[in-house]
Amino acid sequence: MASKPVLQNQLDPNQRSVAARSLPGMQPVSTVDWIIVDDAYSAQLAEKARLLAADQKAVLRCLPDAQEPAHELLSEVLKLLRNRADFDVRDQDVICPDKSRVALNFELPLQTLSKLIQEDICILQKFGDEHALTAALLCFPASWTLAEKIGKPLVAIHRPVPEYDTNIAKRVQRLFDGVRVSQPMWRANLLNYSDPALYHARTEAEPRTDDHITGNYERSERQTVWKLPKTGAVVFSIHTTITNPKN
Repeated sequence: MASKPVLQNQLDPNQRSVAARSLPGMQPVSTVDWIIVDDAYSAQLAEKARLLAADQKAVLRCLPDAQEPAHELLSEVLKLLRNRADFDVRDQDVICPDKSRVALNFELPLQTLSKLIQEDICILQKFGDEHALTAALLCFPASWTLAEKIGKPLVAIHRPVPEYDTNIAKRVQRLFDGVRVSQPMWRANLLNYSDPALYHARTEAEPRTDDHITGNYERSERQTVWKLPKTGAVVFSIHTTITNPKN
């Protein structure tokens, strides 16, 4: 699934500052501002289209329980885009910031979102005491694979992450339990990578080997958590920025 690198010109200084905080490090963000349009907008959407065409199952999954939340998610995103000057949302289509036209297909909500916004999307629903990943559009994984994580609860999803100990797990679960409709929260991370590929899939058995410290590329995820008003499912969105500060 290799392709030519898609890079942004720079990382927002505020995001860099937030990324330096310890987990979970969440803070409020206005409802519409979790959607970011930057200088890699067209290129990232083109890369999503390429990945979906090459192997859709590798980057998109939707379990039966998530069908209703996925449809609700598309409707909620369209409501937000109507409040932005850079999108023109109409009855049958959307004119995007790069002037491309995207037809609205409510039968394929995640595929439609892949053509509208740069963010990857994960849908989590609570079963018992934990939220589990029931659907995802994950075109830009940072050292994990959708196939290994779909259907799993939060603790199992984060099992290979050294920083994700029992204390952090409890705090993150409380965050997912407490997130309110129309009150999203966000955090960020920042790591060095030698490989600038947006699609950086790694299995739990084969973790990444390139250097977190000396890689030429900086990869940062702006992660937002918010709640759908009707189904109560939690949406975890990921906006990926990759820069080469040494260039």
